[in-house]
Amino acid sequence: MIEDSVRDMIEEIGDDPEREGLIETPRRVAKAYQELFAGYEQDPEEILAKVFQDGACEELVILKNIELSSMCEHHMLPFSGHISIGYIPNGVVVGISKLARLVEVFARRLQIQEKLTSQIADTLVKVLNPHGVMVVCEAQHLCMTARGVKKQNSVMVTSAVRGIFKDDPRARAEFLSLIK
Repeated sequence: MIEDSVRDMIEEIGDDPEREGLIETPRRVAKAYQELFAGYEQDPEEILAKVFQDGACEELVILKNIELSSMCEHHMLPFSGHISIGYIPNGVVVGISKLARLVEVFARRLQIQEKLTSQIADTLVKVLNPHGVMVVCEAQHLCMTARGVKKQNSVMVTSAVRGIFKDDPRARAEFLSLIK
C-alpha cells in the first residue's frame, strides 16, 4: 500500500511520520499519486477514436505549447514543459482537445521525455494514419535542477518525426517555424 510505503520512507530519511506536519502525508501522497499516474488507467487510442471527415484537409494542423507535467522514471521527480504537435491529415481530423488529452495520458505515467515524445507521435500515426506527424517537447527536469549537476536553466528538447516530416525538409521547416 502506498501509504505504508510513504510512512516507511519518512522514517528511512530520518523523520517521524507521527509528527503533526507529517501525520497526514502518507494519505496525501497516495491521493496525489492517483492523479499523477492516472495515465495508466487510460487507453491513448480510445482518446483519438472520434474523428471527423468534415473539415479534414491535407494541410498542416498544429497544436502548440501544450503544457505538461510528468514524473521521471529514473528518480521519480517531476519534469515539466510544453509539447507542440503537428500532423498532416489523411482524410480525417481529430478534435484539438484530443491532442492535449493524448499528451496527458502519456505524461501521467512514470516516463522519460524521449519515450513520451515518441509515444505521442506513434499513437497519432497508428490511429489517424496521417501523411506525417511531428512532435517537439521542451522540458525542465527537477532531477537536473535540484540534485545531481544542479543546472537551473537547462532545457531538454526532444522530437519525433514521422512520415512526410521525415522525408521532406520543407515540411519539417514549416512546422518548426510555426511553433517558434
